[in-house]
Amino acid sequence: MQIKFDKYQGAGNDFIIIDNRNKNFSSLRKDQLKSLCNRHTGIGADGVILIQDTKDADFEMHYFNSDGNLSSLCGNGGRCSVAFAKKYHIIDSLAKFKAIDGFHQAQLLSSDEVRLHMRDVTTIAQHEKSFLLDTGSPHYVKLVDNISDINVKKEGSDIRYSDSFMPNGINVNFLEKRNNSHFLIRTYERGVEDETLACGTGAVAGALVMDHLGETEGLNEVKLEALGGNLKIGFEESDIGYQNIYLQGPATFVYSGTINL
Repeated sequence: MQIKFDKYQGAGNDFIIIDNRNKNFSSLRKDQLKSLCNRHTGIGADGVILIQDTKDADFEMHYFNSDGNLSSLCGNGGRCSVAFAKKYHIIDSLAKFKAIDGFHQAQLLSSDEVRLHMRDVTTIAQHEKSFLLDTGSPHYVKLVDNISDINVKKEGSDIRYSDSFMPNGINVNFLEKRNNSHFLIRTYERGVEDETLACGTGAVAGALVMDHLGETEGLNEVKLEALGGNLKIGFEESDIGYQNIYLQGPATFVYSGTINL
């Protein structure tokens, strides 16, 4: 099987994007998806995205983690999917697309800057000294003093596989405050089973927790600095929690290619 693909990255979070509007690749198996993501013997990526037709939106996004499993929402993947849809004339500058958690609106602010509107968040729960919330994917947020000293793969894995979060596991984020509008973040992603250079839904989770704790001092837009780049998170607090949430950042085309699988 020959597959044409595009490689995109959003703040270092990288994806193989495949046009599946003709449904030629709907039967890709878990082992094949995992093989595509292998950084030594395949293309290499944090995940695979299939772009498909749907009657009630501009396109539908199916996201698979690098372990080959269908995943919950990927925020940076969603932004890269919008950039891909623009490249192939599926959309102009505005998009409505369908993801596993429902419909999302998005807009291209420039050739490689995308703002993605997220679903409302109604609950932030405390877990010991950390916090749990769902921003399209489930996240654990822990505040730390020296983020550069954290062994993200080990500590993240210990939390992800702890009895509290099995059998499905959870994404784990470590945050350090620089000032009320600037936070550092590192993320262990389930399904990748390692630290990634950025995580969009994790950045949203981190920003909302910081506001929930009063660390943003009333600001409604903050910067999350990940290892791979910066993401902007906007939000409004309301009686039901948080709404009008957006994730904004780079969605950069890397290269196109074909691979025999």
